[in-house]
Amino acid sequence: MTQPATSNESTDLMNYLTGQREHVLGILENLPEEAMRRPVLPTGWTCAGLVQHLALDVERFWFRQVMTGEQVGPDEFGDDGWQVRPEVSATAVLDLYRREIELADKIITAASLETPPAWWPEFFPPSFHLDNLRQVLLHVIAETACHAGHLDAARELIDGQTWLILT
Repeated sequence: MTQPATSNESTDLMNYLTGQREHVLGILENLPEEAMRRPVLPTGWTCAGLVQHLALDVERFWFRQVMTGEQVGPDEFGDDGWQVRPEVSATAVLDLYRREIELADKIITAASLETPPAWWPEFFPPSFHLDNLRQVLLHVIAETACHAGHLDAARELIDGQTWLILT
């Protein structure tokens, strides 16, 4: 009789998060600077702005600030995740996202899924609270997947490329 496959919840969650991050980076592969900065949807965000948002407001915020309590101030990328400064290249934004992923992964792999946040933002409504790393990971997976879908739509509008069939 064949034994059922076993699963490690931490590994499974990391694999799903990694897959969504790879989707974000993959859909933007070979997209020129001009296209990364061009808004294509009525809301006006750009692909570079969305990736910077993922780096600063998702990876950095949830893992470095919320989970470890690290005090992170504005840097050369500013404090508005969606607005890429003119002097910051799209390549720099993609590199920032990769760096924040690397830092987040160190935090995630060093902690138990039951680890509570070290800090919780007062500006969140009382009805929204994540109690542990597991819930933070699930939130970040959902947010990253949602934005990967946004990038799919933007890329298809820019040059017809899609994630599943990059030509």
